[in-house]
Amino acid sequence: MTVTATSVGESDQLEPRNVPGARTWARRLVPAAAAALSGLLLYVSFPPRTLWWLALPAFAVFGWVLRGRSWKAGLGLGYLFGLGFLLPLLVWTGVEVGPGPWLALVVIEAIFVALVGAGVATVSKLPGWPVWAAAAWIAGEAARARVPFDGFPWGKIAFGQADGVFLPLAAVGGTPVLGFAVVLCGFGLCEVVRLAVQTRRTGTVRRAAAAVGLLCVAVPVVGAVTARPLVSDKAEDGSVTVAAIQGNVPRAGLDFNSQRRAVLDYHARETERLAAEVKAGKVARPDFVLWPENSSDIDPFANPDARAVIDKAAKAIGVPISVGGVVERDGKLYNEQILWDPARGPIDTYDKRQIQPFGEYLPLRSFIGAINKNWTAMVRQDFSRGTEPGVFTMDGAKVGLVTCYEAAFDWTVRSEVTDGAQMISVPSNNATFDRSEMTYQQLAMSRVRAVEHSRTVTVPVTSGVSAMIMPDGRITQKTGMFVADSLVQKVPLRSSQTPATRLGVLPEIALVLVAAGGLGWAVGTGLRGRRAGDV
Repeated sequence: MTVTATSVGESDQLEPRNVPGARTWARRLVPAAAAALSGLLLYVSFPPRTLWWLALPAFAVFGWVLRGRSWKAGLGLGYLFGLGFLLPLLVWTGVEVGPGPWLALVVIEAIFVALVGAGVATVSKLPGWPVWAAAAWIAGEAARARVPFDGFPWGKIAFGQADGVFLPLAAVGGTPVLGFAVVLCGFGLCEVVRLAVQTRRTGTVRRAAAAVGLLCVAVPVVGAVTARPLVSDKAEDGSVTVAAIQGNVPRAGLDFNSQRRAVLDYHARETERLAAEVKAGKVARPDFVLWPENSSDIDPFANPDARAVIDKAAKAIGVPISVGGVVERDGKLYNEQILWDPARGPIDTYDKRQIQPFGEYLPLRSFIGAINKNWTAMVRQDFSRGTEPGVFTMDGAKVGLVTCYEAAFDWTVRSEVTDGAQMISVPSNNATFDRSEMTYQQLAMSRVRAVEHSRTVTVPVTSGVSAMIMPDGRITQKTGMFVADSLVQKVPLRSSQTPATRLGVLPEIALVLVAAGGLGWAVGTGLRGRRAGDV
C-alpha cells in the first residue's frame, strides 16, 4: 500500500494539473475528427454517386459538433468540415496543373465554411437553432458565389441533390431553397437525436424543443412532396427534335488546345456522319444541332478554312448549328456561341458572360507571374465578357445558351429563361479534366437547373458526358467519355415560369436576412448575459 501511494504521488508530480490529460485531448480531437469526417461524408453524397441522403447525417454530425460551442471553436471546426468536403470534391481542378492551384482554391473556399461554422456555433444556443443555422449555411453559399473574383458556387448543397426527394423545391425557390431544406433537415435530425438521448438520460421531455426538431425534419420533406406538381415534362409550346454532337478530342489534357483543327474536324465529321444516317432513314432529322464549347477554337470569322469546314457540316445536315468558337474582335477575345445557318452562314452570336478565373482570365496577373511564369503562359490573353443574354431562335424554337462554367451561377441561367428561352443548352468542354468527377458534378447542376426553371436542358460536351435532360430532371440519353457520338431526341418546349424563375434572388436574400437576424439575436443575448453577470 505504501508503494502504491508513493507511485500515485510521483505520478501527480510528473503530470501537473495545468497539462492536458488524455481525456482533455480526446475532448478536443474527437470533435475535430468528427467535423472533418462529416465533411467527407457530405462529399460522398455528391455525384457521380447517387447517395444524396448522406447529406442529412453529414449535417447532423456537423450540428452535433458545433452546438453549444464558442464562435472561435466553430471557426476551427467549420474549417475542418470545409476541408473534408472540398478537398476531394475539387480535386479535379489539379488534374492538369498540379496540386498547387487545387490546394490554394480549397484553402480559400474553406474559409467561407469556417465562417459558417462560427455562425452556426453562435446561433446554436437559440430556440429553433436548426432554422438559424441552415440559413447561415445558405448565407455562406451566397457569399462564396460572389467573392472573390465573381465567386465560385461549385459545391452548393443543391447540386448534390439531383437524385433526391428534395429536388422539386428547386422549382419553388431555386438552389437556395433546395439547399436550405437539405441543411435544415440535417440539423433538425441532430436536434431530434440529441433530445431523444437527453430524454432517455433524464426521463423528462422538452416538448417545445422536440416539436421544433421534428418540424425541422418534416417540413422540408412535406414541402418537397407538395412542390411535386411544379415539376412537369409536358410540352407547352410543341416539341422539337434536337441533335447534340460530341466530336471528341485527340487526347485529354490542356494540350487539346494545340490540336484545335483536329477538334473542329472531329465535330464536323460526327455531324456529317449523323447527316448520312438521317439521309438513310436510320435517325430522325433534327430541327437543329448543338455543338459544344470550344468545338471551333479556330476563329471562323478570321480563318476561311475553319469557316469552310463548318459550312460543309451545316449544309450536310441541312439545319442550323450552334457552334462553340473562340473569336477575336476589336483586339478582344471571346468565348462565343455562333448560330450557323446552312444557307446564310453565321447569323447570331452569344458571348460568355461569366468567365472562369485562372482559366479564361488571370486575376492579379503581375503578382501571379512573379510567383510562377508558367501560369501566366497558360492564360496569355484574357477573355472578355459578354453583356447580353444569349437566346438563339433555331427553327422557331428559342434556345437559351449557358456556356459551361455559367451553369453554376443562378443569375446566368435565369436570365436566359426570363429572356424567352423555351429550352436551355449548356455547351461545355471538359477535356481538360480527363476522366475526373468534374463532368458528373456539372451534369448534376444541369439537372437541377432543368427542374428549377422547368426547361429541357441539353448538354453537348467535347469529350463527354453529353446528355439530354427533361424538364423534370431525368436524363433520357447520355454518351460515354472520350468517344465520338451524337444524341438525337424529340424534346418538349415550355414557356411557363416556375416560382423560382419569377422570384429570382429574393429567396436567397430572405434566407440571408434570417441568418443575420439569428446572429443578431444570439449576439445580443450574449451581451445582455455578460452585462447581467457584471452587475
